[in-house]
Amino acid sequence: MKNTIRVERAILNITQAELAEKVHVSRQTINAIESNKYIPSTVLALKIARVFQKQVGEIFTLEEGD
Repeated sequence: MKNTIRVERAILNITQAELAEKVHVSRQTINAIESNKYIPSTVLALKIARVFQKQVGEIFTLEEGD
């Protein structure tokens, strides 16, 4: 699964820590999601999308083989 969290954070000029605080997870969790080492729960994906005011599908996309 790919995501555009790093790009979306840059657009809003927020850090991993600031995003983590907004969605109530650790900065390490955001880092792991951005690095494709962790797939977020549906609830967390929805919270992240809400911060960026986008649909989940605009932030997270499936890759072939997912």
